Amino acid sequence: MKHLKAFISLILMLFVVIIIVENLEQLSETLTLKIDLLFWEVESAPMAFYLVLIIVFLFGVLIAGLFGIVERFKLKKQIRDLLKENKGRDKELDSLRNLPIVQGAVDEEKPEEID
Repeated sequence: MKHLKAFISLILMLFVVIIIVENLEQLSETLTLKIDLLFWEVESAPMAFYLVLIIVFLFGVLIAGLFGIVERFKLKKQIRDLLKENKGRDKELDSLRNLPIVQGAVDEEKPEEID
C-alpha cells in the first residue's frame, strides 16, 4: 500500500508538471487583483498568475490545517472524557466484584422442602 501511494503521488506530480510546462505562457501573464467593498478598496501589485495560484493553494493548506488542529483538539478532549468515564466504571465494577458473599442471603434463596 505504501508503494502504491508513492506511485500515485509521483504520477500526480508528473501530471502537474506537464500541465505547467504546456501552459507556461498563460501562467506567466500578469494580473492585478482588486477588492472593492463599500468602505474599503484595495488593489494588488501586478503579479504572475502562477504566483496567485501558489498563494491561493498555500492559503487553502493553512485553512485546512487549522480546521484539522481544531478537530484534533476536540477528539483529544472526547478521548479524555471517555477514559475518565471508563475509569469510573472500572472502579464500580471492581467494587461489585469484591463484595463479600453472605451465607444467609444464599440460604434464604433456597426453597424450603415440603415434608
